Amino acid sequence: MSALKEKLETDLSAAMKARDEVRTRTLRMALTAVKNEEVAGRQARELSDDEVVKVLTREAKKRREAATAFGDAGRAEQAQAERDEGAVLEEYLPAQLGDEELTALVADAIAATGAAGPRAMGQVMKEVNPKVAGRAEGGRVAAEVKRQLAT
Repeated sequence: MSALKEKLETDLSAAMKARDEVRTRTLRMALTAVKNEEVAGRQARELSDDEVVKVLTREAKKRREAATAFGDAGRAEQAQAERDEGAVLEEYLPAQLGDEELTALVADAIAATGAAGPRAMGQVMKEVNPKVAGRAEGGRVAAEVKRQLAT
């Protein structure tokens, strides 16, 4: 079993004992998503820590999108609940890259590939994505690559 999955399970039982409803609900949901991923496909398997991080990243993104949707619909209470769940998930994810770090990584990738112009975006993304891996959302990375290639 991956260390991260074990930590999620341990933290879940601690949250249940502490009667922390938000944390309990969020960790249950996260573990369900991990278990669903493990049994997806032809053969059940154990997920590595990296794969668990990908699942948690996907779940955190869903929470952000739902919070925005609820906020736009004027449902502040549900939006806050989604943000609270997102905050719990963020604790288990690698620290997000700051804007300066992301800009530097993209600039290095452009220099390494010799890319120029918007057509080279795929080439640069292929170079940047492994270095970013879970520390910045794809949309944010793509926007930065687009911005730097446009200049």
